[in-house]
Amino acid sequence: MILAAILGTPASAAWAIRIKEMVSFEGVRSNQLVGYGLVVGLNGTGDKDKTYMTNQALANMLKNMDITVPVTPKDMKVKNAAFVTVTAALPPFVKPGAKIDVLVSSTGDATSLQGGTLLYSTLKGSDGKIYAVAQGPLSVGGFAVTGNAGSVQKNHPTVGRIVQGATVEREVPIRWQGKEVMTMRLDQPDFTNAARIAEAVNSRLPGASARPLDASTVEFNVPVNYRENMAVMAAELENLEMEPDAIGKVIINERTGTVVVGENIKISTVAVAHGNLSVQIREGVTVSQPGPFSMGETVAAPDTTINVEEGADQLLLIERSTTIHDVVKALNAIGVTPRDLVMIFQAIKEAGALHGELVLM
Repeated sequence: MILAAILGTPASAAWAIRIKEMVSFEGVRSNQLVGYGLVVGLNGTGDKDKTYMTNQALANMLKNMDITVPVTPKDMKVKNAAFVTVTAALPPFVKPGAKIDVLVSSTGDATSLQGGTLLYSTLKGSDGKIYAVAQGPLSVGGFAVTGNAGSVQKNHPTVGRIVQGATVEREVPIRWQGKEVMTMRLDQPDFTNAARIAEAVNSRLPGASARPLDASTVEFNVPVNYRENMAVMAAELENLEMEPDAIGKVIINERTGTVVVGENIKISTVAVAHGNLSVQIREGVTVSQPGPFSMGETVAAPDTTINVEEGADQLLLIERSTTIHDVVKALNAIGVTPRDLVMIFQAIKEAGALHGELVLM
């Protein structure tokens, strides 16, 4: 009975996903923040003497603390400090006092930020207002070691992160309660998915009159009983499930030989012959050594050996395929490598037998 119940489950229910993975409510988004600051405590890996902005920032900081610097900024020599750019994403509905992560990136010519501490830095939005302040020790996921005759580097030591390193000082106002009409934006515009989302909303909220305005926008009326309790309505809509539709695509990365085939790709009947050509070149040197006491010279002559082998692959008929399983089975029958598939898919597309979008990265 259990097996019968599993086999009797519709395919759409097995592959349904929540609407929250596909859409976002209009106006509910993160905001980008940016600021500049100083990272100190570096072990001689900071900015060089000619980095004027580092010296000027350090001089300004000391001046604000009533510390008089006897030399001009251009005469200062600082190796343990680096001028950095601080960025962060401010999530929606975050209140003052909350903590967010920040990313710290070297702006000057520092070689590493490992072991450094970011000093008090203000983060501003696009309106020029301060929304957060950041400070704290950096976590750098890499290192750089340099010697007299070589160096070793892992990842990017000039970029670091401070987890929960910024404190929110200002909230981004979002008009949420009391709205009569709401709009949802699809992450990937698609007319079919927009229509299915509108249908799902209407089934959950009778009278919402949800309608797709275009491939990426679904608009609906907010029921009266939800207008002062929008969070509950949003939670109910986010957990609605539907089966998404997707465009048949083949993604090809020629640099790495990666091929990704989408579910809805179909191939018409086509004949494919793919012959492998192998060319092997060996370079050597033949040395002619003169006999003893012959007063001759040693002569070195180049010796090149070229070997060419061509595969004996025959013409293979690939029948019309209707599922991704059929496509994979037919292509595996050819016995080609992923890099060969790159050329085969391009040729099948040019022949008009590949029904889907071919994307080259």
